[in-house]
Amino acid sequence: MFHKNIKLVLAALITAWSVYQFVLGNIMNGISLLLLAGIFVLFYFKNEFILMAFLQLRKQNFEGTKKWLGYIKNPEAALIVKQQGYFNYLHGIILSQTNITQAEKYLRKAVKLGLAMDHDLAMAKLQLAGIAMTKRRKREATNLMAEAKKLDKHGMLKEQMTMMKQQMKKI
Repeated sequence: MFHKNIKLVLAALITAWSVYQFVLGNIMNGISLLLLAGIFVLFYFKNEFILMAFLQLRKQNFEGTKKWLGYIKNPEAALIVKQQGYFNYLHGIILSQTNITQAEKYLRKAVKLGLAMDHDLAMAKLQLAGIAMTKRRKREATNLMAEAKKLDKHGMLKEQMTMMKQQMKKI
């Protein structure tokens, strides 16, 4: 795993090498090297291990997700802030199956760091509302559900929210 700044340095060096190839007249080499530099820039903004973890999560393979996240040893050094948010978001989703106290910690950190997409943020807040509801904190759960409803512009979480509202009436 590369440090996030090493990826940018490698991209800059490869870009310089591609310019040198253009000067020499090796156009195809220069284009190929620019594409290679683009891959490093892409992986700066979209971490490869987080992408693989999301792929495993989509397949409902929580062990595979945990394995891919395990490759990130130092998230503060290896990831930009939004990626750290998704790192904590994925850990929170995985731990919500077994340990809700740890999951709450990770999900709160993910919300604090920020997530790029509103529906991911809505899902994190809905998970936090569910955790608050299981811990008998009805007011906090209500506030988190209201925030999640505002963020869910496409109505993807509507069914889960209605289920949680019905469960909240029992408390």
